[in-house]
Amino acid sequence: MSTLQDKYSSVVSAAQSAGISDLKVQEQDGILYVSGNASSTASKDAVWNALGAIDSTYSASDINIDVQVSGLTAGTPLTVATDDSNLNIRQEPSTDAAIIGKVSKGSSITLVEQTSDDWWKVKTSDGQEGYAYSRYLRA
Repeated sequence: MSTLQDKYSSVVSAAQSAGISDLKVQEQDGILYVSGNASSTASKDAVWNALGAIDSTYSASDINIDVQVSGLTAGTPLTVATDDSNLNIRQEPSTDAAIIGKVSKGSSITLVEQTSDDWWKVKTSDGQEGYAYSRYLRA
C-alpha cells in the first residue's frame, strides 16, 4: 500500500462504507485519485467529511476526490448547507470568479446543471443563474 493510500485510508474506507459505486482509487504523480458515484448527497458528504477530519481546510493538493451524486437532474431543488455564512454564487466555476450573488444558509435554489464535481450551475429564487460550490448544496 502506498503512503498516500495509508494517509487517506479513512477517506477510502468512508467511500466503501458509504456504498460509492464504481469506486476507483488510483495514485498517479503523487496524487491519490478517488472517484465514483454516490447514490445520495449524504454518501458524498461521508467521503468529504472523512477528508475534513484529516484536512479541515480541504486544501490538500495530494488528493483529488471526484464523487458525483448520480441522478440529479436539471430543476432539482437544492438547499444551501453552509456552516454559518452565505453561499457565493459566481460568474464562472472558480473561486477566482466574480461573486454575482449570495444565498443564505437554508435557502432553496434550483439545479441547472452539474457542471463538475466541485461546481454546479444553479438558479436563485429571483432567477439569477451562476455557479455554486457543490460541497454546500444538498438535494
